[in-house]
Amino acid sequence: MSEQGSRAAWRGQLSPVGIAIGCLGCVIITASSVYTALKMGALPWPTIFTSIVALFLLRAFGHRSLNEANVTQIVMSAGSMVAGGLAFTIPGIWMLGLADEVSWVEMLVVALSGTLLGLVCTAAIRRRFVDESDLEYPIGTAAAETLMATETGGVTGKRLFGSMGLAGLWCVTRDALGWMPTLVAQLPIPGVSFAIYNSPQMLSVGFLVGGFAVAFWFLGALVGNFGIIVGGSSAGLWDVTTAQGIVSSLGMGLMMGSGIGVVLKDILPHAAHVLRGKRSAGEAAANSGWSRLERGTLALMVAAAALLVCIGLGLGPVVAVAVVLLAFVTTIMSAQSVGQTGIDPMEIFGLIVLLAVAAFSSASQVQLFYVAGVVAVACGLAGDVMSDFKTGAIIGTSPRAMWMGQAVGALLGTVVAVAVLVTLFSAYGPGAFGSGQMFVSAQASVVATMVSGIPSVPGFVIGLLGGIALYWAGLPAMMFGLGVYLPFYMSLTATLGAVVRWVYERVCRARGVADSEEKGVVVASGVLGGESIVGVVIALASVVGGLTA
Repeated sequence: MSEQGSRAAWRGQLSPVGIAIGCLGCVIITASSVYTALKMGALPWPTIFTSIVALFLLRAFGHRSLNEANVTQIVMSAGSMVAGGLAFTIPGIWMLGLADEVSWVEMLVVALSGTLLGLVCTAAIRRRFVDESDLEYPIGTAAAETLMATETGGVTGKRLFGSMGLAGLWCVTRDALGWMPTLVAQLPIPGVSFAIYNSPQMLSVGFLVGGFAVAFWFLGALVGNFGIIVGGSSAGLWDVTTAQGIVSSLGMGLMMGSGIGVVLKDILPHAAHVLRGKRSAGEAAANSGWSRLERGTLALMVAAAALLVCIGLGLGPVVAVAVVLLAFVTTIMSAQSVGQTGIDPMEIFGLIVLLAVAAFSSASQVQLFYVAGVVAVACGLAGDVMSDFKTGAIIGTSPRAMWMGQAVGALLGTVVAVAVLVTLFSAYGPGAFGSGQMFVSAQASVVATMVSGIPSVPGFVIGLLGGIALYWAGLPAMMFGLGVYLPFYMSLTATLGAVVRWVYERVCRARGVADSEEKGVVVASGVLGGESIVGVVIALASVVGGLTA
């Protein structure tokens, strides 16, 4: 396709009608995401929900293109991850009694800085982490399956939407009606959240990821929970509270080390190769997928983010440069995490950079929260962008149209997220945020606790070096780190999903079932989508109910 034809194609996918629908949906989804993140301490992926809504609304205007629907849903959902990055960090300031030291202007600067960095970093790493990798991106794959099922219909459509409906009913029974517990088979093991997570979505993640990656994930969970917490405390090496600090520090170090490993092994050699002139400038530009003007725009966005951090947040030039560089590393970590598991622990990535900045600067506590917020927003947006790029790679959407849609939705989302956060704070006061309060704000509470420093510096350093070594050896270091850090019930449930896939594939092979892998992916995608949709609907209902109460 000629350059002119290519531009016409992506502009057709990013239509005026799609932008209008996407922006309206973005306001609603972003507002509900802020409320949900604060109220429930969780943020369901809205991608499946927005894909179906976008397709339905576009068809009402006579538009039937799946690629246009995909770009429209991207505009709709982009702000949700910006909302998560803010809601998972900023309320910690209020919990520490520092509400007078933060204004809505500074919150907007945090959100805008993170958004700019997230957009630039994903533009830089898309080819490496989507086109050239075998990462699953379960959320993106599920969104693609959903969109394609609306076209193909028949048996595939029945499988996907049937499993989606059953999972949705299951979640309504659990969350809206309260007829089922969230955790089952709980065991009272000190320091270990041993249980099975009653979540079809988590089982589906394990099913879609499967195999070696989930095995490493579960190995990390066993090492962290039963090796360090149970084993170490039983042997008298430390008490349970100390062990939990070691585990959280080790997990963060492993994830950080994995991100550094990617940079050292894959990114820097590639960049050095280009700089040494082994590729012509024309070849480099062609491979990047961006014109010279567009690459200049991305550079200006980085400069703008650095200036916002330096001047707008008062952090100084050295810290601003460190935040920009570490944001690049952590967005890589986010891309890996979402690609392998569908989980984006954005506040953890924010914490890692917060602790790094605290180690070499004299930033105040409030400024450290700002650092965590910038990085959490960047990583949250990166996870969403890369998942959407995977959807586009499957169904053939233009990467440029998707990125433009993300930019529109994310920039609108920064304004909406800050406005909702300020509104809730003004309406309920700082005392409404924290454990046992109206807005539990679990992730922000963790950030508030960690502002004082890393619980175990040796654990963090060991994890950092171990993460680099594991990645260099070709092993899934990020998965191992997630297993160490995440609650055990999440890792156990994902592992059960992988076991289900193992059994399913062997039964199908024994019976000679054709296309068993495709059928399994379709059903698992439907199950994953069902919980995502119900989560968003319940969030919307919670926002309306909470604000009218």
